[in-house]
Amino acid sequence: MRTRFVVFLAVLAVVAGVSVAIWRGAGPLADPEGCSATVAGRTVSLDPEQGQIVALIAAVADDRGLPARAVTIAIATAYQESKIRNIAHGDRDSVGIFQQRPSQGWGTVAQIRDEHYTINKFFEALEKVDGYEDLEITDAAQKVQRSGFPQAYADHESDARVLASALTGNSPGGAFSCVVDATDDRGTAAAVEESVTAAFGGLDVTRGTRQDTVVRVSPDAVGVRRGWAVAQYLVAYAGPLKIRSVSYDGRTWQVGRDSEDGWTPSPSVDSSRVVASLG
Repeated sequence: MRTRFVVFLAVLAVVAGVSVAIWRGAGPLADPEGCSATVAGRTVSLDPEQGQIVALIAAVADDRGLPARAVTIAIATAYQESKIRNIAHGDRDSVGIFQQRPSQGWGTVAQIRDEHYTINKFFEALEKVDGYEDLEITDAAQKVQRSGFPQAYADHESDARVLASALTGNSPGGAFSCVVDATDDRGTAAAVEESVTAAFGGLDVTRGTRQDTVVRVSPDAVGVRRGWAVAQYLVAYAGPLKIRSVSYDGRTWQVGRDSEDGWTPSPSVDSSRVVASLG
């Protein structure tokens, strides 16, 4: 009986130890897929879809030459309207990220469900708001959206500011990162190039010596800030694009369990190009 009791205690201790390890994220179970941004001690967590949408919002703003404040307003609006999701339903005929209505002239349902289209339409309307950069976020968003609950946009301002600062590269050094599961599927450089150029517009994108494995993205004259915007966009889309690693400005992000560590030091990587590896 004593032997059985000792064995029972030993098994119980092992089970408890494994449970604690898993709870701490150090056990056999990987962290769930998702993205996060940390700026000035505040961390915002998102699921993969949300991470991709906010990264695209920041990229489109960059292409349009808009400041981080515009990105903050757009993300706060997306939080309130759809919880940052491209949804097919809403109040009356509202659809998409910003719950825009075809009956109000935003476009067809298919157009509004196109994320590039709807983000550009939001910014197009925001740019027509005089002095939007200096307005309270509720006022700026309301002039675009004409919501029945305009004060609700302010509830998301703090999180939106963190995401905007990180994704625009104004908080450099890999403030935004994602956990992405590794797969055996292999992406193509053509798909990465198409995604980046569609989001950021005129970037200098070249394929490496092995054309199907490496895409080098030059951040042009904008420098390190834009480079980080591009690098973090690629991390957000690493899942669908089947990217294995992204390197920039002395840091590297890698897919799989390594992605749980975020951006790790990689001294040999310079700031003249963003490198996305697919192999």
